[in-house]
Order: sequence, then structure tokens, then C-alpha cells
Amino acid sequence: MKEIVLNLREKASKSVVRCGKGAAEELPVYVKRHAQNFVFTDETVDRLYGDQISALTDGAPRFAMPAGERYKQPETLFALLGKMAEAGLHRGACLYAVGGGVVGDVGGLAAALYMRGIDCVQVPTTLLAQVDSSVGGKTAVDFGKYKNIVGAFKQPEVVLADSEFFQTLPEREIRCGLGEIVKHGALNADLFDLLCENEENLFDRAFLASVVPLNIAHKARVVEEDEKETGLRKSLNLGHTTGHAVELVHGEYSHGEYVLVGMLYEAELARKYCSCDGAYLDRLQSLVRKVLGAEFQYPPVAAAIEYAKLDKKNGDNDTITLTAPVAKGRYELLNLPFAVYGAELLRLEEKIG
Repeated sequence: MKEIVLNLREKASKSVVRCGKGAAEELPVYVKRHAQNFVFTDETVDRLYGDQISALTDGAPRFAMPAGERYKQPETLFALLGKMAEAGLHRGACLYAVGGGVVGDVGGLAAALYMRGIDCVQVPTTLLAQVDSSVGGKTAVDFGKYKNIVGAFKQPEVVLADSEFFQTLPEREIRCGLGEIVKHGALNADLFDLLCENEENLFDRAFLASVVPLNIAHKARVVEEDEKETGLRKSLNLGHTTGHAVELVHGEYSHGEYVLVGMLYEAELARKYCSCDGAYLDRLQSLVRKVLGAEFQYPPVAAAIEYAKLDKKNGDNDTITLTAPVAKGRYELLNLPFAVYGAELLRLEEKIG
């Protein structure tokens, strides 16, 4: 079992991540610390692990949302808050978000809002949630055509990242998590080399279990430096400006797959508008395509261009801000006029696909 501690400067507090086989078995430790406990999950996780989670949380009340990114909406958030109120939770309560990134985001936001804040424990069950969304305290729901625009920073008391959950993940969910792992690799030279050396093992569960702590450690160090995303934490948006825009329009693939697609486009933009190591970008794009697979059908981008203008990372409506990979372990923030960005995506569409 590995323990990674995030020492947060702004509130002189800390958040702990416990990762490895059997991490979820530690749930009773936290259940005993709280007068009241409430479990939030989704229907898929509830079907697979509901009885196990119930036993570990001493039969705490449980609410399962429908599974899927499209349910990351205010309606789900308020349904959860209603169930928490019906259970009579007070400020000494703790909410356990057991599931993937959607459950973690909605559950974390509910914990931040209920009674102006109760404790939260994150139990991420997907590869994506373990290496990315459960760590760092970002919580949010989508609103209309805006992604993650209603949210709050809510650091969990602990994250229990158990690799045993990988055994029931379909390959699509593994690919989704690999999207964020490759993103971290583009920002971390040692991780990048490790991924390149293990191209043939990328979908192996044992290999993934071994790289989860490295990903969490990288993100933890970034969050420690910049909890509220005013500087270094913007590096973690690599691939997300374009990826989110295509995801909002297309919506047929997983979040991680769209991040991978976004990285392909944004690497090409970096190649043209930044001073880059071309050989590194070639290697990064090769790794991305290896994860996506030869049969992957690249989504169209024309309809997504306008959505990129709505990205919350932009400085204004006329400028698109990208985190551009430029060399191994290095990135730059690239600002492009909206018209230029749109024209470039259309130009690159045939090359990428």
C-alpha cells in the first residue's frame, strides 16, 4: 500500500491518497470516525459492489445515480442532496463517493454544498478516476452546453484507490484512464519514458496498478503547488480544450478518448506555433495512437470549434488557450485567436483522422 499526502498551503491542511490492492478495505476506519455516513454511487458500481460497500460502511444509506457522463447534471446533484436531507445528515456526517469520475465530481460537490460542507471520502473505481479526477479536489457538474462550469474545490479527507476494481473494468474504461496517464506522461519525463518502454503492456492490469501511484504523485505535486489553478495546475489541461469541445458535440466516446484526440490536435498546433522538439511530438502522437488503436474512428471537429470558445480556461471569447506539449516534460500555454484556432482544426482534420 502506498500513501501520498497532499500538503495544501492555502488552508494549511492535507489530503491523503491511499493506493494499492485492498485500499477500499480501509473504509471502516473512516466510517467509525463519523456520527453519520452516506454512500453515493452509480447503478453499475452498485450492481457489482453494492453488497461489499454496504458491509464496509456498516449499512450506511446509499443512493445510486444512473451511470453515464450525460447524468453529470444539476438534476443529479439536487437528487443526491435531497436523499442526504431525507437521511437527516448533519455537519458531522461523511459522504463516500464510490464510483468513477462522474460520481466523484457530483458527490464531491454535494459534500461541499450540504450544510456548507461535510467530510467526503473518495473511493474511485475506474482507472481514470484513480489517476486524475479523484485527486486534487475539483468537483463540478455540467450545465447546458457548458462543461464543469458549476463547481467548487472540495478536498476529500482521504482517497482510497484500490487496484482490485480494475478487474471488472472493460477495455473502453481502461483506454479512458490511459488518456489521462498519457497526458501525465507528456508532462513528466520519467513517466513518459516508462510508458514508451511498456507500449505492449499498456492494457495490462498489473502494469496499470504499478503506474497509478506515479500518476497520483505527479498530480499531487502539481496540486500542492497550485490548488486553485492559477499557474502550474493549468498544465493538467493538456488535450482538454479541444478534447472537451469535441466531447460536447460528439459524445459517443469516453472522456479519456477525447483527451487523447485533443492531444493529437494540440501537438500539431504546438508544432506550428511553438518552439518544439519534433521527435518528441512524433513519439507522443505515436503513443496516443497506440492507446486509441488502429480501428478507432476519429470524430469530426467542425461542429466542435464553436464550443471551444466556451472553455472556462480561455481569457476571453476571442482567444483560445491551450496547454501545448513542446518537449519531454515541458509545456507552454499557447494563446491563439479563435479564427486561427478554428481554421487550424479544419486543416488538421484530414491529417489526424
